[in-house]
Amino acid sequence: MDMDIFQASAAYERWLAGFMKPIAHDLRAKHKAMRKDAFTFFRATFYRWAQLWTSLPPDITGAPAVAAIGDAHLENFGTWRDREGRLVWGVNDFDEATVAPYTNDLVRVAVSGLLARDRGMVATSANSLFSALLGGYSASLAHGGSPFVIEENNAWLRRLALNELRAPKRYWTKLAAIRPWRKRVPRRAAELLYRVPRDASLLKVVHRLSGAGSLGRPRLAALFAWRGSYLAREVKARAPSAWLWANKAPLTGWKAILPEIWKRAVRCPDPGLKATGRWIVRRLAPDCSRIDMAELPRERHERALFRAMGWEIANIHCGSPNVAAVRQHLGALDRHWLRDNALLMAAQLHREHRQWRAR
Repeated sequence: MDMDIFQASAAYERWLAGFMKPIAHDLRAKHKAMRKDAFTFFRATFYRWAQLWTSLPPDITGAPAVAAIGDAHLENFGTWRDREGRLVWGVNDFDEATVAPYTNDLVRVAVSGLLARDRGMVATSANSLFSALLGGYSASLAHGGSPFVIEENNAWLRRLALNELRAPKRYWTKLAAIRPWRKRVPRRAAELLYRVPRDASLLKVVHRLSGAGSLGRPRLAALFAWRGSYLAREVKARAPSAWLWANKAPLTGWKAILPEIWKRAVRCPDPGLKATGRWIVRRLAPDCSRIDMAELPRERHERALFRAMGWEIANIHCGSPNVAAVRQHLGALDRHWLRDNALLMAAQLHREHRQWRAR
């Protein structure tokens, strides 16, 4: 790695501009948000994470490669409705999905937990966090995976997912308050946004600011009125995973990775979630969105939540053909491997964040 955080950010943004026209105002907002704290910095800089990753020991960086989430962290989990209308919980952001060592997703979620603890968002001890995350992952691998359908089972998760801060009135009021997008909507994006019931009335198209890592990418939502209530669709521009950029890997076939992950993972798919060559489209609704850790109730069952995150990561990895190799490799690692490597990466990210804030 021969560049600092400033050089890496500039180089990555130039590379990203080869796949879409970034929104300059949003990039400036991203750069400003990166100063806030290490957790926000971490979420916004997966491209830098992918570079720093190579500093870890070979038994971690050289672990069996799987169809991975890539940008895995605490706030990339949420809920959706499956084709039968059941509420499902799991990973809901695959912008950086790629083929990577299975260890990446686990270390990254563990580091997000450490940085969230620094912000007071998580109360669980670091050791409890590591053991719950790894325990869930190992158990799910042994079981062959199982989706989190929140119906007669997983009542504790339902209470977290459907807390009062995700109430429909609050959700739709917030979306409706965004100023209309006055610029032209790209033709293909418009086609995807307007795939709704024919008698739905378009209220407006808005530009959403959400998350941290995707700030700067074109992201539009269309809000409709239909038979007494609202409905909405969102499109977000696609690009290859920053993992490929950091590793100077060939881009051949990158567009097929995401649909293949959704197809092969042990999940109950979201029927409203689709990927085209340039866009990701999904349905927006109070129960079809990510779960913000800051909005969870005080009694949040954190250890169970980290165990569930580990289990869900394995649900994704179980879609890869080399699960047996993952089990074998995992069983051969030192029992403190997750703690040791998460602490190493967290220390590097704190250092990078201090450099960013200092300039």
